[in-house]
Amino acid sequence: MNYLVAMEAAWLVRDVDDIDDAIGVAVSEAGKRLNEAEMDYVEVEVGATGCPACGEPFDSAFIAADTALVGLVLEMDVFNAESPEHAQRIAKSEIGGALRDVPLKVVEVFETEADEDEAGAEA
Repeated sequence: MNYLVAMEAAWLVRDVDDIDDAIGVAVSEAGKRLNEAEMDYVEVEVGATGCPACGEPFDSAFIAADTALVGLVLEMDVFNAESPEHAQRIAKSEIGGALRDVPLKVVEVFETEADEDEAGAEA
């Protein structure tokens, strides 16, 4: 089975004044570390947090004392996993190896369709 595994990462950015700058730095740094590990197939985006008052989503970023905590969403396709749990372990191991010391949490796992090329190869 093939799965799309989505994980949340907590990324610290120091010496920033602006939320947009913090988000840009976090996405850029995460992308750079993943690319250095030849994992350019991992999608990196800023996460969304629901407003406690109105429920509307906003960017997952908070600044205090010129230090930002940015919530990133990392998505990775995992092919030929035995189960959703197996796909989670594979994704967490791969991404965790590239992003050492970055807290990760699996938030969703979706079963995906096999591509026509893969389906033909498996038949």
